[in-house]
Amino acid sequence: MTEYSFSGQLYIDGRRTDGETDTVLTVRNPATEQTIAHVPQASLADVRRAITVARKAFDDGPWPRFTPGERAAILLRMAAEMERRLPELVAVNMAEAGSVRPLAETLQTRVPIAHLRDMAERVLPAFGWQQPLEPTITPGLGISQGVVRREPYGVCSLIAAYNFPFFLSMMKLIPALAAGCTVVLKPAPNTPLESLLIGDFADAAGLPPGVLNIVTGDIEAGVELTTNPMVDLVSFTGSDTVGRMVYVQAAASMKKVILELGGKSASIVRADGDLDGAVRSAFVGITTHAGQGCSLLTSTIVHESVHDEVVERLLARLSEVRVGDPAQESTTMGPLISAAQRDKVEKLIRVGQDEGARIACGGGRPAGTDRGYFVEPTLFTGVDPSMTIAQTEFFGPVGVVIPYRTDDEAIRIANATPYGLSGAVWSADTVAAYDLAARIRTGTVAINGGGAGVTPRVPFGGYKQSGIGREWGEFGLDEYLQSKTVAWAAR
Repeated sequence: MTEYSFSGQLYIDGRRTDGETDTVLTVRNPATEQTIAHVPQASLADVRRAITVARKAFDDGPWPRFTPGERAAILLRMAAEMERRLPELVAVNMAEAGSVRPLAETLQTRVPIAHLRDMAERVLPAFGWQQPLEPTITPGLGISQGVVRREPYGVCSLIAAYNFPFFLSMMKLIPALAAGCTVVLKPAPNTPLESLLIGDFADAAGLPPGVLNIVTGDIEAGVELTTNPMVDLVSFTGSDTVGRMVYVQAAASMKKVILELGGKSASIVRADGDLDGAVRSAFVGITTHAGQGCSLLTSTIVHESVHDEVVERLLARLSEVRVGDPAQESTTMGPLISAAQRDKVEKLIRVGQDEGARIACGGGRPAGTDRGYFVEPTLFTGVDPSMTIAQTEFFGPVGVVIPYRTDDEAIRIANATPYGLSGAVWSADTVAAYDLAARIRTGTVAINGGGAGVTPRVPFGGYKQSGIGREWGEFGLDEYLQSKTVAWAAR
């Protein structure tokens, strides 16, 4: 697939609109650099109107007062409509995000729909919306009793990143809507198409007007969504640099902030580990979506006794990668999202060389790719843990291999970065592996390839500069709820 025709509009108060101005965003296919769509660029007035509508829908509308079962029924209708239009979602994802088809058909689209169904079918019916308080005797005040209620947080600004457009938008929308909140969703400016389609799914499901609003935009729109006093909660996925700005902007009005930011996730490979499994994991971390994933394992910390063997096996796997247009069935790794992102990755590769690390493979642009934002799968060896490339997130198809001698040293290396989103341990000694997993300061750790993957039954989020709060399933739902104590005197 090299082209896709798409006509999108903003979605405000249950209606499609072109926005106040004639300014448009140009969406390009990152594999071909061809223009695939123009969508309205929301003005500041458009964003404020969306926030005002969401505020009214929360304060005066029915959605926050629906029962969990009533909300679940609408969410299930949304899921059914998404499934009906799944081929369209997949096609748009391949065109705007540059995903290869296997990724577009799974993590990018089917997985978030599965999360939506799980929220409606499993989480909402069983969630503790109201907990009774035991009668309490207070000297001088008598006996009191009551309940603790869980209530929707309010109006939510949801700001998603470009790498997994539909997935990331849905990971915010699902718990926000399930909780009874109203929202303004802003997708990334270079991948707005899949998120704009969500308005169609809301219409088909009968979501009340004003509950979901979708606007486009960049810095100006983002600042309004993080500072407007009518907004109660901000959820942002993106870089730690922008995340810090969001945190500061939201602080002035004491908004709750949920941040899912970057990562430099490490895989610790002990001498007795499954080397095939560890190499497969490192390969996936480097090549999946051209490395554009915050939780991908891109640092391999390997015991010195098996270092050379791991590198040799990983180089063999990387040599098999076929970089190109995802529309071609032979392609196994697609492009980066933009020329700017490619420039950033290439600059970091040069920094790695300047600091003394060795390029074992890759490092340039693939032959025969005159158009498109491609970078070869790249592996660095001879990496010191203090080097920039061992500390900084590439968000591109670049991995580093770092040797270690003792378990304590491996932990120090894994914990030395500012991030803590994901991780892995490979060892035949499961007790030792569990001990290492417990010592890595990160939100998720897989032992010997085991892990919850992307199931909605686990929390997803990070330590340190990888973010604040948790997403997915009941853990994500909890972030969008307030706890209220209602007590009365017992007579």
